[in-house]
Amino acid sequence: MVSYKVILIKNGYVIENNSLVLKDVLVEDDKIVEVGVIEDKGYEVLDAKGCLVMPGAVDVHVHLREPGFTKKETIKTGTMSAAKGGFTTIMTMPNLNPVPDNLEALKVQLDIIKRDAVVNVYPYGAVTVNQEDKEKADIEGFYKYVKAISDDGRGVNNLEVLKEAMLLAKKHDLVIASHAEDNYWKYAPEGEFIAVRREIELAKEVGCKYHFCHMSTAESFEAIRKAHEDGYTNITCEVAPHHLVLNEEMIKDGNWKMNPPLRSEKNRLATVEALLDGTAIMVASDHAPHTVEEKSREYSKCLNGIIGLETSLPIIYTSFVKTGMLSLDRFLEVMVYNPAKVFNLPMRKIMKGSIADIAVIDIENPHTYTKDEILSKGVNSPFIGNTYYGFTRYTLVNGKLVYKG
Repeated sequence: MVSYKVILIKNGYVIENNSLVLKDVLVEDDKIVEVGVIEDKGYEVLDAKGCLVMPGAVDVHVHLREPGFTKKETIKTGTMSAAKGGFTTIMTMPNLNPVPDNLEALKVQLDIIKRDAVVNVYPYGAVTVNQEDKEKADIEGFYKYVKAISDDGRGVNNLEVLKEAMLLAKKHDLVIASHAEDNYWKYAPEGEFIAVRREIELAKEVGCKYHFCHMSTAESFEAIRKAHEDGYTNITCEVAPHHLVLNEEMIKDGNWKMNPPLRSEKNRLATVEALLDGTAIMVASDHAPHTVEEKSREYSKCLNGIIGLETSLPIIYTSFVKTGMLSLDRFLEVMVYNPAKVFNLPMRKIMKGSIADIAVIDIENPHTYTKDEILSKGVNSPFIGNTYYGFTRYTLVNGKLVYKG
């Protein structure tokens, strides 16, 4: 990690009123102190020619694997991967060992984050003890240390326990993030949308903040859209880049295997529609590293999950902003502002006085993503070899340069 007291980001574009405007950004200590045409007075200069200077992206769905599974990823390597991807704030899922279902277990992770993380990291607490769907976690014991709770990786099918957790989430202003999956139908489309429908009804009854992870079926979006039409705006959802640009006909090997799985083209188009019409108000990577051995097995025996932190911004910028499907303002909303707003995370903007969490992404020069450049321990990506705009040139966290491409 390299840090400077004063950094001048020169020659880059910022987004103002849905347009790209050429402006410099001056950072001193941990804050932005000036945005405009700024004379270089011997500052440390970062050349941002051809780049968009934006608030660091926010990803609310990341698996860092530590503690418990450090062969796959560590908090250090995962946050380095986040910085490479232009993410300055991430939220980490609780499928760990120990599962953060009580304060003592949560503090194991918090201590490592404090020691090793190069970006801002907010861990989830678990919904149920050991994520076993039998009894609720000690939410009262750890709620002060988290923004949200989840059993991601598994669906909570025990609705009695889920309701208890919902009531506590409402009491303590936490978000519940659901991996909606019915135990009978599992990976089939019905496994998702049947769980979504019943969880919506429970969330409406309780009135808590309820967020659906990685939605991927037309029926799920229809149910969430209807909840919004009925006034339940506390019910939100995210979509993942892979469900937006890939379908089941493209599957080649274990690096195309995730949960929810890649769906039909009809469902992919429904996922795109949900992002464009605002039913899905954010994009999240579901970054899920595994070892090469775990992803090289016969497809049916491969573990679910792909890495995504390093390609999320480029995929969304290339596939949706450059094509005119998403405006510049909406790009910032789905990648930065909406995740921060829904999960009550600190808001960052490119303006005087804001904390300097900044991503500088190259929007003029395409780059082909290679296996050799990956900073995550996992190399399980279906996007290796693809060419995109929007890869990161620099990332600053709290005014410190943590990545230089």
